[in-house]
Amino acid sequence: MTRQERQKQGFKEAWRYLRPLAVGLLSLLLVGVGISLGVRYVLSHFIFPVDAEDNTPIEVVIPKGSSASKIASLLYNARGQDEPGLIVSTASFKVYVDFVGKANALKAGTYVLSRNMSISEIVEILCQGNEARTTLRFTIPEGYTVESIAAVLKEGGVLESNDTFLSLCREGSLYGSYSFIDELEEDPGRRYMLEGYLFPDTYEVYQGVSCDEILSKMLSRFNEIFTEAYRARTRELGMSVDQVVTLASIIEKEAAAEGDFARVSAVFHNRLKRDMALESCATLSYVLGVKKYTFEKQEMDTASPYNTYKNKGLPVGPICNPGKTAIEAALYPDEQFLNEGYLYFCNGDITTSNALLFSKTYEEHQKKVEQYSKYWN
Repeated sequence: MTRQERQKQGFKEAWRYLRPLAVGLLSLLLVGVGISLGVRYVLSHFIFPVDAEDNTPIEVVIPKGSSASKIASLLYNARGQDEPGLIVSTASFKVYVDFVGKANALKAGTYVLSRNMSISEIVEILCQGNEARTTLRFTIPEGYTVESIAAVLKEGGVLESNDTFLSLCREGSLYGSYSFIDELEEDPGRRYMLEGYLFPDTYEVYQGVSCDEILSKMLSRFNEIFTEAYRARTRELGMSVDQVVTLASIIEKEAAAEGDFARVSAVFHNRLKRDMALESCATLSYVLGVKKYTFEKQEMDTASPYNTYKNKGLPVGPICNPGKTAIEAALYPDEQFLNEGYLYFCNGDITTSNALLFSKTYEEHQKKVEQYSKYWN
């Protein structure tokens, strides 16, 4: 037998012993894949909700004598559209209630549910016979601070006390799952870690809602608004999300007329490029807790990381919660004002108009201040 023939014979002998092991390993791999797919199917159909981000209240009426199949159909078609309403499929609902022995425990009634509920949560509510839960609606205007939002929630009966709400906003540590919160740098001078990210909008919640649920809802709304296109533009500007939101919060407080937002942004961008102090009255108002059009020298010298008269650059964090218009202005300043180098603005006759007056030079700016300051007090 030649050397080559002996090697070939050796390979055959080795494969005879290794083949069962290879087959076994392949079988285990296939079983593992099958288990993985099975687990994924169970999670998506029986554990995970239809849409974890959608907490919009949906009213469902379960008539008396409804079977599990009928209830499953009502839940699936809860939005009246050809897509899953409150459950992923009617079959998964029926399988679940049969498996847990609650197919005959589901009660008639009027219920308020949402797409961020899992099947187990929905079934628990239907078995308790809960009638429609009371919902509360509240509106947060653009430019409200964390503290003013807390006051709205308390006065509107959404929260009995705002202490926990303020504490959660101050720490912010529970909300690191949001990338824009996780990226924040801790600074002892920052009042509220969540300031700037509680997006102004109208919200509807169940009576008795927790502070955590309210904050999660508002942060999720910000996450929806601050799109990937916004993030790309943020990187293009060489800024962080927090810097954009901080600038937007100042613009929100300084501008009133919609056309002025992008112009104010251009002024601040120009001052930042020239290493000039922003000298924003809005930041000093945040520090001192008063709204004024002019401040005394002593007030301008107030030691605070939010004081843009005393400190160059952006303040340590946002001074309010800006709306979409202000955020877009921070990202896209007025090109003409940017290129022509506008550096100043002031109010005009505030008794007749909220539009701002813009200047390129300090001398031009001072003339307008002297002309219109009589209307500011």
